[in-house]
Amino acid sequence: MKVSTKSRYALYLMMALALHEDQNLSVKTVAAMEGISEKYLEQVIPVLVREGYVKSVRGAKGGYHLTKQPDDYTVGMILRTVEGSIAPVSCLDDEVNQCSRCKQCVTLDLWEQVDRAIANVVDHVTLADLVDKQRRIDSRCRAAEGQRPEN
Repeated sequence: MKVSTKSRYALYLMMALALHEDQNLSVKTVAAMEGISEKYLEQVIPVLVREGYVKSVRGAKGGYHLTKQPDDYTVGMILRTVEGSIAPVSCLDDEVNQCSRCKQCVTLDLWEQVDRAIANVVDHVTLADLVDKQRRIDSRCRAAEGQRPEN
């Protein structure tokens, strides 16, 4: 599985909103913070709004914010929302394998193992886990630069 730019940007956006959950962030602000394309983010936002992960607020203090707590979102949820299936091969996209070769496919078991391994990772890492890691990295970098860590 290769994670698309769209999925990575969705994850960056959700991370930025989680890190700044006390405020609404504009697409322009997130793009600047993350160093990513504003135009590309504008394509990702509607998918996340439609799924109910992100809410839009209008006005001077408007922007976007998460609709739930960061620990309510897994990386797998976000990837599947943007990508649809994250299965490594198309024959595993459906609940019941529709492939005409599934009864004689020698590699099917391999792909099922890969699919389970991917799901085991992305479905057990939450946005809160990533936020915690990011805060530890930020704190470590501030300490290395001689700055006082934030609480």
